Amino acid sequence: MASLLLGLLAAFSWAVHDLCVRKVSAAEGTFASLVSVLVLGTLVALPFALVWGDASAAPAEAYWRAVIAGLVYAIAGLGLYKALEIGPVRLVAPIIGAYPIISMGWAAYTGSPLTLLHWLAVFVVIGGVAFIAISSDEGSSDGSKSAAIFWSLVSGPGFAVAFALSQSATVLSDEWTIMVPFRMAAIVAVVAMALAWRQNMMPRIGSLWIFAIIGTLDVIAISAVSAAGSLPYPEFAAVAASTFGLITVVLATIFLKERMRLPQWAAVVAVFAAIGSLGV
Repeated sequence: MASLLLGLLAAFSWAVHDLCVRKVSAAEGTFASLVSVLVLGTLVALPFALVWGDASAAPAEAYWRAVIAGLVYAIAGLGLYKALEIGPVRLVAPIIGAYPIISMGWAAYTGSPLTLLHWLAVFVVIGGVAFIAISSDEGSSDGSKSAAIFWSLVSGPGFAVAFALSQSATVLSDEWTIMVPFRMAAIVAVVAMALAWRQNMMPRIGSLWIFAIIGTLDVIAISAVSAAGSLPYPEFAAVAASTFGLITVVLATIFLKERMRLPQWAAVVAVFAAIGSLGV
C-alpha cells in the first residue's frame, strides 16, 4: 500500500506539473522549459539532499545507477514534451501511459510475486487512462501523427527504465542521496541535446517563478517513485504514477471548468478501484 500511495503522490505532482507546463512551454520552447525545470528543481532538492541524504554510505554502484536513470529520464522527458507539442493528447497519452506494462514485466522477470489479479488491475489502470485520453476533447493538434507516436514510444519506455533504475539505486542508498546525481545527469543530457540541435535554452525571466514550482513538483514526484524502491512491490508506484494524465483531466475539470462526461467519470472510478485492489 505504501508504494501505491507514493505513486499517487507522484501522479498528483506530475498532474499539477502538466497543467503548469501547458501554460508556459508553448511560449518558452521545449528545451528552455526542460532545462529550467531540471535546474530549478535541483536547486530545490539540494538542501534536502544535504540534510537527509547520506552520500558517504552510498556505494559507487548507486551513483552509477542514478546517473544512468537521470540520462534516460532526460530522454523520456524530451519525448513527453515533444509528443504533446506535436500530437493530440488522445494519441500520445495512451502510448506513454502504457509504460507500467514494462515495469510489471521487469518486476516479474526479477522475481516479484505478481498474480493474475495484479496484472488485471494494471490493465484496468492502463485502459482507463487510455479511455480518458481518447475520449477527451483536449488536444486537436494537426501535427505529424508518426512523429508524435515516435516521441511517445521514446517517452513511455524511457520512464519505465528510469524509474526501475532509480528504485534500484534507492535500494543501495536512499532517495535523497541519488537525487542530485540523477538530476545533474538529466541536466547534462538535455543541455547536450539542445546544443547539438541548436535549440534555445534560456527562458524569459518572468517565467522562472512558475518553472520553480514545476521543478519542485518534479522533485516530489521523482523522490516518491524512487523511495518506493525500498518497499514491497515498488513497481506498483510506477503503475499508480502512470495515472498522472487522468488526474490532469480531472483537475482541468475542477479548476478550468472543462467538461467531463459520465463514462469518463466511470473510468476514473474503475482506475482508482483497480489501484486500490493492488494494495489489498
